[in-house]
Amino acid sequence: MWNKNRITDLLGIEYPIWQGPFGGGLSTVELTSTVSNMGGLGGFGAYTLSPQEIYDTDQKIRSKTANPYNLNLWVSDTDYLSQDDTERQYKETVEIFKPYFEKLDIEIPKLSPSFESRFQNQLQTVLDIKPKVFSFMFGLLDPDVIEECHKRGILVAGNATTLDEALALENTGVDFIVASGFESGGHRPSFLDKAEFSTTGTFVLIQLIKDKVKIPVIAAGGIANGTGIAAALTLGAEAAQIGTAFLACEESGAVPVHREALFSDASKNTRLSRAYTGRLGRGITTEILEELSEKSIAHLPFPLQTTFMSPLRKAALEQGKNDMVFFWAGQIAPVLKHRNATILMESLVEETSKILRG
Repeated sequence: MWNKNRITDLLGIEYPIWQGPFGGGLSTVELTSTVSNMGGLGGFGAYTLSPQEIYDTDQKIRSKTANPYNLNLWVSDTDYLSQDDTERQYKETVEIFKPYFEKLDIEIPKLSPSFESRFQNQLQTVLDIKPKVFSFMFGLLDPDVIEECHKRGILVAGNATTLDEALALENTGVDFIVASGFESGGHRPSFLDKAEFSTTGTFVLIQLIKDKVKIPVIAAGGIANGTGIAAALTLGAEAAQIGTAFLACEESGAVPVHREALFSDASKNTRLSRAYTGRLGRGITTEILEELSEKSIAHLPFPLQTTFMSPLRKAALEQGKNDMVFFWAGQIAPVLKHRNATILMESLVEETSKILRG
């Protein structure tokens, strides 16, 4: 049976299908619980939440499903170095983006105060609420933390964009490795080298990692249907993590215009950029990205760039100038068909079964 392997056995789920855990308000209790109730592994991205908000979200998810789900955090949630560097970057960033703020007739925001990491406090909450799966991005966890997770019955998944990252993760004692190919929408979770140098495609990355590590690998990036799942499993992955296809569903936290963009011709053209958050991420190409060279785009450290660009995003949405908004999207978006998570899950299972049983 294609849907029975180490991952489904360890998690007690019916299908090796993981829903990508979206950050920035794009994850919802409804989407996470729907996927888990359908036999997959729902995911919730919580890196922007306070410890109390994480606790409350966990309670809401558990009220809607008794099945496992994946809670995701970022080990490194800020790139802030010093006030002097940030002030210099702010002046450069203002010069680059000033024309776009003027086009929307809004004021350029003042420099935000420095951002302090909240990961350690969030981590304690994870240990307290004990989700079945705790996944993390942008770094490594101390082996002692992973051991503590295991003592509490928490299985741990780390994200890798290169073989070296996968090996580093395995050495810390994680249970799973999410192999994140450069086709993925959203942020590139690289941590050993610059994200620009860590752009291996999913189906190559699966094979590289599978050849060297013993723990199960989850394929992520460029998968939105049963054909992609079947291909990933055939190459040695033991599950597929699907992001963009679930982001396009009505149950996600994406604004309606974002979901519509994923089904539009605009989704054929995606680009990796640091312009909107300060970290490299893939989304639908905007007017700003078409006009500016990525090499010349000054930006603030993450997440201060997000704060800087937030008024521009808000004004653009209000004024209907959606070509200035960076909508997260993977390269696979043009093949999307489904707008409902239940129907999408049914389709994924049916298509994969047909291919792998045939």
